[in-house]
Amino acid sequence: MMLSNKNILIVGGTGSFGSAFLRHLLTNHKETGRLVIYSRDEQKQYELANTLHGLDKKKVSFFVGDVRDKNRLHEVMHGINIVIYAAAMKHMPIAEANPTECIKTNILGTQNLVEVALDHKVERVVALSTDKAVMPINTYGASKLLLEKLVISANSSPANAGTKLCAVRYANVLGSRGSVVPFFLKMRAAGVLPITDMKMTRFSITMAEGISIVMHALTNTDGGEVFVPKAPSYKITTVAEAIGPECELKEVGIRNGEKIDEAMVSKAEAPRTIESDNCYVVLSENTSVEEYLKHHSGKRVDREFEYNSATNTNWLTVDQLRKQIESLA
Repeated sequence: MMLSNKNILIVGGTGSFGSAFLRHLLTNHKETGRLVIYSRDEQKQYELANTLHGLDKKKVSFFVGDVRDKNRLHEVMHGINIVIYAAAMKHMPIAEANPTECIKTNILGTQNLVEVALDHKVERVVALSTDKAVMPINTYGASKLLLEKLVISANSSPANAGTKLCAVRYANVLGSRGSVVPFFLKMRAAGVLPITDMKMTRFSITMAEGISIVMHALTNTDGGEVFVPKAPSYKITTVAEAIGPECELKEVGIRNGEKIDEAMVSKAEAPRTIESDNCYVVLSENTSVEEYLKHHSGKRVDREFEYNSATNTNWLTVDQLRKQIESLA
């Protein structure tokens, strides 16, 4: 097993994904070595440490720090074999209003993380990106596009002595911090749910599916790929109906930098994208699609292919969304 005795650093380890991924490792991969949580909020670390009931907490270490602090990253990177990079400034309107802060965390922080991982000859790095990195129109999406570029280009860096780095391009994780579900649940009691645009669509994955695609990337990367999960779409009005069928829907207009629909693979990326059973893989410019397919199962997508939430063939129904939302409790 590739995780056996491996020391794993989860950067942004107290966020929705990081904490869920930690629990996944503690529950399903007891063969790992040390598990290191790195984040900048000591209160969230305290709360996470006190929720690991029945799990092997002795193998978990918590370190307060920021990806902006390269010296601190050097300290925690000693002895690390695998890095899961989930830290980011994620809230789109806040990033839009504070672009310099978003740049410091999502771009310069990524540069720090990549350089330190290469210095310490880490075996593998999986970085979390987002569908908003595809043809970005806002600061957050642009910062995540550059995160992908920094991570992918590091594979061909002269300083790379064997580290494999890849990215996972995420859809909206149902119920995670910042998603529409907690907001609608909070607003339901008022009897009115604010809808940005009645035509809005999004891709959706559960946290379990998010963990699964990260594990797939970690296990299968050659270095330089962007892994994209196959995910269903939903209409924002369907989410509202699942949460508050009795509520009035009030259209309030899209926020600055927001799209009506999202794409997870652009048409421009189609010539270097392959489709496997559970995901799409966007290869780097330095990777031959033909050579990659000799060692991995899959097939080329059509040259006109675009993976868009509005034209997706897989849609979540009201009942499916309601069951997923109920399971979050």
